[in-house]
Amino acid sequence: MTDTIRVDIWSDIACPWCYIGKRRFDAGAQLFAQQHPDVALEVETHSYELAPDAPEDFAGDEIDFLVRHKGMPRADVESMLGQMTELAASEGLEYHFDRLQHVNTRRAHRLLHLAKNHGLQAEMSERLFAAYFTEGKNLADPDVLAALAADAGLDADDARAALTDEAYGDAVDRDTTRARMLGVTGVPFFLFDQQYSIPGAQSAEIFADALGRVLQLREQTPTE
Repeated sequence: MTDTIRVDIWSDIACPWCYIGKRRFDAGAQLFAQQHPDVALEVETHSYELAPDAPEDFAGDEIDFLVRHKGMPRADVESMLGQMTELAASEGLEYHFDRLQHVNTRRAHRLLHLAKNHGLQAEMSERLFAAYFTEGKNLADPDVLAALAADAGLDADDARAALTDEAYGDAVDRDTTRARMLGVTGVPFFLFDQQYSIPGAQSAEIFADALGRVLQLREQTPTE
């Protein structure tokens, strides 16, 4: 490899657009790699809690949460989630909002930071998204999270320890602080080379084009 592009991604495990955005970015990265096989991508996922006030012991699915906790009309919620399910399916993803267990995602974010330290963040992110949106697993349950961490290649005991280790909690907070400094108000949010940003779950083609433009801008920038 002769060059590397850094990509920072802010997302939340409980964000349906973030899982779609991950799929589309991965597809865009593959398109880019076909055009620029000599360029590597250094991708890091950062924590962003969309609902930090969500209770860890909320009893209900996504519809219940949005109706009871957010005050949205049930009919509107059902229509919105139906459309989201269809959109996810078009990206090869299965969303089952009827079995989804809405929980606070802070513990899951701690695991993402543990996984980063072991070079397994991409695997951990994918496992958490699938567990949440497809399998309906309780991501506030330490036993469930430890098992998911093991699925991703981490040690289950290390995962349990990370859930109560304040160092990982601090890492989550640092990600949130940096997002605020960047003016991030929603996720997913993509930052290329720590300078150029793309908000939202854009198409694979847009992501591939953005990576290509980063290379062009590098060539146009004079070096000292």
